[in-house]
Amino acid sequence: MQNQTPRLPPLDLFLSFDAAARHLSFTRAGAERFVTQSAISRQIRLLERELGVALFRRQHRALALTEDGERLHAVCRGALAQLREAVGQLRAPRRAVLSVSTTPGVAALWLIPRLPRFTAANPGIDVRIDASIERRDLAADGIDLAIRYARVGSALGAPLFAETTTPVCSPALLRRPHPPLRKPADLRSHTLLRSTARQSAGMHADWVEWLHTVGLPDLQPASVLTFNSYADLIAAAVAGQGVALGRFPLVDGLVREGRLVVPIRDRGASTHGYFLLLGPGARDRPAVRALEQWVLEQATGEPP
Repeated sequence: MQNQTPRLPPLDLFLSFDAAARHLSFTRAGAERFVTQSAISRQIRLLERELGVALFRRQHRALALTEDGERLHAVCRGALAQLREAVGQLRAPRRAVLSVSTTPGVAALWLIPRLPRFTAANPGIDVRIDASIERRDLAADGIDLAIRYARVGSALGAPLFAETTTPVCSPALLRRPHPPLRKPADLRSHTLLRSTARQSAGMHADWVEWLHTVGLPDLQPASVLTFNSYADLIAAAVAGQGVALGRFPLVDGLVREGRLVVPIRDRGASTHGYFLLLGPGARDRPAVRALEQWVLEQATGEPP
């Protein structure tokens, strides 16, 4: 006659025993298991009755494992670790999650309007955008891909596109009773919108370079509104609050939609551009390669 397989107590009792054995406290075990201290105590007594041995020595304000308890915990700990590993593998996410770092301006004005194309073409790949003027450490911060704004020739990464700049504003700002805005000198009668985002992201979103290019380095506008984000600055321009220095291609879409217009055709070539970087080892992941190729295509392809 074959030996029958011993009947095991409920798994829940072993989970409570493992928690109590690790903490040597029914109270802390209860907190971990989201039950009361008395519930843990009852479960341990039930397990001890099932096994016919004492698992803990209950001392005054102290708890210690018996020899049988030590033996059972060693086996229980190993079995639960294997079980958790197997369950973790079975529950491994089927979706790839990619982290992209860039400035708020690039995210809001260039990347996000285009992202629906990528997600539609790549189901199963989720994108997390980290939009900050702080330059992230790709390895330390777990960033897969970064779009950086930097001086041309800096060899920072793969070039995406160059930049040109020229004033832009709401169409309403060109209508009376607003002052004329047809040539660079007319900016003296208008509010200029300016950004404080500077060296940390390389985003010199001010007017100095452009005004120098058109021969008006000392121009004083009627007033200045300052923002700490280029995306907020452009939102203010769309709302008719002043004239912004449009950074193309970031504002291309708003100009095409007619939400911004280009009142002055003096367009200057910027000393800065946009570059694509990948985190260490990121290109080994097929999902990252797909996003990299898509970004490169968007930089040279049709607008959204």
